[in-house]
Amino acid sequence: MARFTGTETYVATEDLTVAVNAAITLERPLLVKGEPGTGKSVLAEEIARSLNAPLLTWHIKSTTKAQQGLYEYDAVSRLRDSQLGESRVSDIRNYIKRGKLWEAFGSETRPVLLIDEIDKADIEFPNDLLLELDRMEFFVYETGETIKARQRPIVIITSNNEKELPDAFLRRCFFHYIRFPDAETMARIVGVHYPGIKHRLVEEALKIFFDVREVPGLRKKPSTSELLDWLKLLLSEDIGPEQLRERDTRKLIPPLHGALLKNEQDVSLFEKLAFIARREGR
Repeated sequence: MARFTGTETYVATEDLTVAVNAAITLERPLLVKGEPGTGKSVLAEEIARSLNAPLLTWHIKSTTKAQQGLYEYDAVSRLRDSQLGESRVSDIRNYIKRGKLWEAFGSETRPVLLIDEIDKADIEFPNDLLLELDRMEFFVYETGETIKARQRPIVIITSNNEKELPDAFLRRCFFHYIRFPDAETMARIVGVHYPGIKHRLVEEALKIFFDVREVPGLRKKPSTSELLDWLKLLLSEDIGPEQLRERDTRKLIPPLHGALLKNEQDVSLFEKLAFIARREGR
């Protein structure tokens, strides 16, 4: 049986690889939660790459319905074509658009199916997929055929915890929460993206990064992707570890902080902290 061990571009912790392989063994969807920026969606891409499997991605929006994952029947186009005397109107299959689940079920090789941000949809959305994900089949009413999966896809479902998911749905999933990487794991992630980067620069940058995340009252904590963007800018501007180490009260806000702080409230918070630090340092 295929096993996931991470890839050269994705640092997978031991507990994450155990969760992925457990879900594959149990043939259950892997429900992945974690704060934004912890690599939930990228995980599916890396599993597909590691197992040399095709990847199908279904991005969920607030307006997405479960039926769209199966198929959609375009009755309006068929009516229009019938009025125009089109010959294709005689075959109803010409007006059925396959959804991502149908594509996954019909794949000749075992695919990875990512259902991304399932909590964005209506609360009934997960329940509407229970039967299809359980039995790996569904019925097409317009053609009278049953679509069965050639082989069970590896299903990865991500959630940002915007809504509580139904218990019946949770029972059918293997669950894993991706904890935010610690400094050691983050250094490994940085090394994958920027091989050869100076250790001292990474060390100082990580100190500032984790200090920023710990500031009380921060509305949006910077994530892994924002750290990587910040490091890219530091390298581009040739800002060294010595400049980062300067903890002058006038420089309390990190250089190029726009990569880390993403709203005016958080920038204002740091400006106030800098003002307080300057006043107390008199």
